[in-house]
Amino acid sequence: MRIVFMGTPDFAVQSLDALVQAGHIVAAVITQPDRPKGRGNKLAFSEVKTRALELGLLVYQPTNVKDAAFLELLKSFEADVIVVVAYGRILPQEILDLPKYGCINVHGSLLPAYRGAAPIQRAVLDGCRESGVTIMQMDAGMDTGDILMQGSMPIGEEDTSGTMFEKLAVLGGELLVKTLDALEEGAIRPEKQAEEQATYAARILKEDEVIDWRKPAHEIFCQIRGLAPAPGAYTMWNDGRLKIWKSRIQERESGKTPGTVVAVGKDSFTVQTGQGCLEILELQPAGKKSMTARDFCNGMGVVPDTRLGEIDG
Repeated sequence: MRIVFMGTPDFAVQSLDALVQAGHIVAAVITQPDRPKGRGNKLAFSEVKTRALELGLLVYQPTNVKDAAFLELLKSFEADVIVVVAYGRILPQEILDLPKYGCINVHGSLLPAYRGAAPIQRAVLDGCRESGVTIMQMDAGMDTGDILMQGSMPIGEEDTSGTMFEKLAVLGGELLVKTLDALEEGAIRPEKQAEEQATYAARILKEDEVIDWRKPAHEIFCQIRGLAPAPGAYTMWNDGRLKIWKSRIQERESGKTPGTVVAVGKDSFTVQTGQGCLEILELQPAGKKSMTARDFCNGMGVVPDTRLGEIDG
């Protein structure tokens, strides 16, 4: 097929690679404009732009996808299909209707569950044991189009949103190629989404990052995994943010106030939560690099009855 690819972050790179490796003609790659990044606020390429240039593909970065000149540019590529993977802009109906096979999207959830901006993070945050990828025929709604193909994948206890991004990106590329082959062969029957089963994956907000020790250990455990490797779940300690990167649930109670360190071991320390305890294994104090709980305790003098977080009592 002749394809226009629209994508921006690292999650989309696997799909772009899969298309090229499968022998499809990628006529152009559309990605977000370069953005300031890092302490120096220097303009940086998106991950998709970087990869597209490595592959020798044409790259375009429109500031307005509704612009008439951009629509004419898309028409000039005479694409059979437009593939959209985490592009970051809502496409007008003129673009959705443009190619022979329309626009298809690689979405990181088992639709209709987790429509929206943060499906992978929200699935881990919510403690789901399964996620997946949906290849969808795009329409004017927010992830409401017909399902063309789906693939599922378990979420393990050790998985974070980062590991699931990597796994689902690979799965998405594989399913995308299978979907395009099936479309060409006329072997796909689009399936309507069950609206009554739809859920929404809201964008990660600042308040999602704050650990409330009054919540059950399992919820905090999932919060830590869901926000790793970025932006990270944190608690307050010594007037600074203490990010927690890795933890383990302990099914015991100490009788202490939630947020209280109840034990300090050789390689970890344990905090009382609203239900059960959480063993802290890896963390990052403000202004420092990530470290093991062992190094943190040795260097910072953490002892039982140390209090974490801003607790209401």
